[in-house]
Amino acid sequence: MLHHIEIYVSDLQRSRQFYNWFFAWLGYELSSDWNEGFSYRFDNSYYLVFVQTEPQHLHHIYHRKQTGLNHLAFAAASREKVDELTQLLTAKGIPILYADKHPFAGGKHYYAVFFEDPDRIKLEVAVKQ
Repeated sequence: MLHHIEIYVSDLQRSRQFYNWFFAWLGYELSSDWNEGFSYRFDNSYYLVFVQTEPQHLHHIYHRKQTGLNHLAFAAASREKVDELTQLLTAKGIPILYADKHPFAGGKHYYAVFFEDPDRIKLEVAVKQ
């Protein structure tokens, strides 16, 4: 079972603002909050931690196509929830990735929306058909 994932971010406040609404929408609860980071927990099980990158390491720019994390995928309860999130993202001005293939960018067996966080980490919310 997954215990936790820790992600370093370039601008903690910007990431906090982004993930606060997103994780609230997903049903995650704020687990910890401190000066250098915060974490969200799902259903009293695994959790995700976000920590401010130290200044001496900020010159390394993340790109999901380099070695390392490509994206995080979350499960949606229904197609309607994927559509609801798509509308929220659009209202917030957050671009939908692969818009020309949306909502089947993950293939014909997945109904999903893909987008990026402030550091361009790709996020996916999907429901299996």
